[in-house]
Amino acid sequence: MNLRIKLFTAFIALVIIPLFILGIITFFVTFRSIETKHSQQEEYSLKAISYSIKSVFKEMDTVTDNGIAKGVFQAAIVAKDPDSQNLTASTQLELNANQRNFRSLLYNHPAIDYAFLYDVHGGKGSNVISIFNKENFQTLPYEKFKEHPLYNEVMSLKGLPKWIAPHEYPELTGSDKVFTQIRLIKELSNLQRAGVLVVQIKDWEFEKIFQNLELGSSKRNTKFMLVNDKGLILYDYKSEFDGELIQDHMKQKFQLNSDYQSFRGKFNGEESVISIYNLKEYPWSLVSVTSWSYLSQELTTFAKWFVLIISICVVAAILFNVLFMNRITGTIGLIVRFMRKVEDGDLNARVDEKGDDELLLLQKGFNNQMDKINELFHQVKREQLQKTNAELRVLQAQIKPHFLFNTLESINVLAVQNEGRKVSEMVLRLASILRISIQDKEEIRLSLEIEHLRSYLEIQKFRFDDLFEYHIEIPDEMMNCLLLKLTLQPLVENCIQHGFEGIDYKGRITVTGKMEEERILLRIEDNGIGMSSEQLSSIQYADIDDPDYHLLQPYPSHERRGLGLRSVFDRLRFQYGNKFGLFICSQPGQGTIIQCVIPKYELGDKD
Repeated sequence: MNLRIKLFTAFIALVIIPLFILGIITFFVTFRSIETKHSQQEEYSLKAISYSIKSVFKEMDTVTDNGIAKGVFQAAIVAKDPDSQNLTASTQLELNANQRNFRSLLYNHPAIDYAFLYDVHGGKGSNVISIFNKENFQTLPYEKFKEHPLYNEVMSLKGLPKWIAPHEYPELTGSDKVFTQIRLIKELSNLQRAGVLVVQIKDWEFEKIFQNLELGSSKRNTKFMLVNDKGLILYDYKSEFDGELIQDHMKQKFQLNSDYQSFRGKFNGEESVISIYNLKEYPWSLVSVTSWSYLSQELTTFAKWFVLIISICVVAAILFNVLFMNRITGTIGLIVRFMRKVEDGDLNARVDEKGDDELLLLQKGFNNQMDKINELFHQVKREQLQKTNAELRVLQAQIKPHFLFNTLESINVLAVQNEGRKVSEMVLRLASILRISIQDKEEIRLSLEIEHLRSYLEIQKFRFDDLFEYHIEIPDEMMNCLLLKLTLQPLVENCIQHGFEGIDYKGRITVTGKMEEERILLRIEDNGIGMSSEQLSSIQYADIDDPDYHLLQPYPSHERRGLGLRSVFDRLRFQYGNKFGLFICSQPGQGTIIQCVIPKYELGDKD
């Protein structure tokens, strides 16, 4: 995985994903918090509504208590003309003081819709006494009322009021949205049953309660309903579900198992928060239904913004990765590619310095490092060149006095013998050797090197006429190729001094050459005593990947033997690289083959 992908993955894993998880957790925690807080708020609201409703009922209880205490209802029951007891009749001007006071009390409560009395002792057809008249309303006859289950319940209350909500007993209260109070009336003197009072009040007071509650904007999407213990919707402020069963609109089972409960569920197909509060003194419950979409609209807006912000962050991360990170990773990748070039041997590789941040410092650091490496490399190269030149001078110093002494001695012998032609030839050979040796050029043409080699071999052959013979076969097209001077002569000298040491047969030296595509091969072969594997293993050469030849170790620096080989090899390796140099193949008694491999170029091919 490259750096760009790692950084992008780290950004997603360490920033985007934690932010997303935090947002999801916050979202659900907030959802739960909204539901909990709404449930608490609804409990307070329903309690307030309950208190207001109970206040309306208690106030009406007080009104009827006042009428009972003053004997208004008892007087109406025992009156000779019951039909004349209607307190709303405009013609009733002759009322006693109690009736006038009670009439005034009734008019102070305009919500009263209808009031009448059942005379429990009256005859058939005369047991309904109208107190507060209502048009187009047919009162349930007393005989049927006595058969109604509600009758026994009223009697069992012994004068306490019984309230009935709309839609509970329409045969008794009618179809209007009214709340009805039913209570037993007793004689004040002996507390005997005198009649049953029925008072209906309009829903004006209830409408005022919910109107005042709905003035707050937070409640405008809430439905309030009064439901009895059988699940019948008795009162709906917005008149949407009056008289229907609440269970028909809910998936959860409607139960009154506590004073207050609140839960989230479907109501009329819409996700809502449903809160239920039991009125306790009455067999009813207040139910509020609030749309969940309304409650969560702010949170939904927050969620949309959150998703938008996350999306922007992801897009920003991608753009950051594409634009900025591409620049960082691209610069690092470029430096890596240049480092690989350095690994392949290109020490001149340099990065273009761009930008004005830490990447520029990295580029400069790489270039400065390469400059220092090059400087150190050139320093080592100079030191190696100085060492090689010193070894060459040592080699030349070793050859020159010894060789000159022997050659001059041979020339002297020829002069004593009056061999003028041979003296001349020897002098010319020696002059050729000296001329080539003292040249300042490091590289010479192969033709000059062969000339130098022939001169050396002719002088040595004169001194050791019966020791060896030689043969040189070099193609003419190779003669203009360049090589380091004093390359072949030390190798041939090694054959004469060490290869032919102690032999009882005539030695033979063969020098051949051939050209390949990018290199030339010079081969020096002798039939001398050869070398053992131990001698070969003691010669160190650089790693040269060529399976056709043995790689040998150089002679230890403290041994004189092989000094010429070591010097030639080091010079060739330093000048041409590890792919070129000397290769030696030898066995005891089988002679030795030394192959010199150098690059092929002529004068003018190099800058």
